[in-house]
Amino acid sequence: MNRRTLVKTVTAAALALGLAPATLSAQEVTLRLHQFLPPPAPVPAHILKPWAAAVEARVDGKLKIEHYDAMSLGGRPNDLIDQAIDGTADLIMTVVGYTPGRFPKTEVFELPFMMTNPVATAKAFWQLVESDLQDEEYKDVKILGAWVHGPGMIHSKEPIASLEDMAGKKLRGPTRVITDMLNELGATPVGMPLPAIPESLSKGVIDATVIPWEVTTAVRVSELVGNHTEFGGPEALYTATIILAMNKDRYESLPEDIRAAIDAESGEVLSAFASQVMWDYDAPARQIAVDRGNNIVTLDEAEVARWKEKAQPVIDRWVADMDTKGIDGRALIEEAKELIVKNGG
Repeated sequence: MNRRTLVKTVTAAALALGLAPATLSAQEVTLRLHQFLPPPAPVPAHILKPWAAAVEARVDGKLKIEHYDAMSLGGRPNDLIDQAIDGTADLIMTVVGYTPGRFPKTEVFELPFMMTNPVATAKAFWQLVESDLQDEEYKDVKILGAWVHGPGMIHSKEPIASLEDMAGKKLRGPTRVITDMLNELGATPVGMPLPAIPESLSKGVIDATVIPWEVTTAVRVSELVGNHTEFGGPEALYTATIILAMNKDRYESLPEDIRAAIDAESGEVLSAFASQVMWDYDAPARQIAVDRGNNIVTLDEAEVARWKEKAQPVIDRWVADMDTKGIDGRALIEEAKELIVKNGG
């Protein structure tokens, strides 16, 4: 090797060694976020993607969050939490109740007529995650957000204007608590995740479904049914709990600045934001049904009181079930209610 070649070789090696740390620090970390809703739905479009963009902006291109909507990484919605645990996905968004019985304390927020204000309830949920649930129910994942949707209501082929109209209706429910409630109210509950609703309505597998207004656009409910039943009064018939969770090892292995960026955009800030967005999108979705000329029934206070009384055994059974798990269900209900009130509900 001549002197000129040697100098060039040594110089190139030195430059390579000198640039290596800078090049490494500029490389992107890529995280995959998997969830069950189609891309235009409010949750992916107006919650998850803005959240991801805000996190990415904090670290100037060092992080890329890829979005896999509508179960595009495979599996079913009830597989999502296990995909976060085993690392199939780095991040997942799911309805907690899609895995019945695995997260019993979280169910307190799904009990009939528990929720008053969605944002206050989301903050209460997050605060319970921080004080208790992260280290117990969710010890196998890192919870980044915990929220609820707006008031749940009934969307049906035939009008439901009274408790008696529920008799014999095949009605989809998302979680075990809510299907228990539907059964107590006289319906025949059919448990299924949200993506199955359109086909089930079209084929007559179900006569009606419970979901908030916001998500009716994603599954075309206002096209498939002509009647919608709302509940007057401060409490909603029900809500469902939703989480954004991350593989724990992946979270802990991230560079400190990326972890800090995720933390800054997550927690109670994300939980309250997500619930507010879902609640805000109730109104335009409801307007679609109005514009189609669908029948909207609003139950008055006296009728709602009948539904509350009829649903009470669901709460009693849940408390008894918690007792078998060593959980003080009554105390947990009181704690949840106090947190909701404290946060403005």
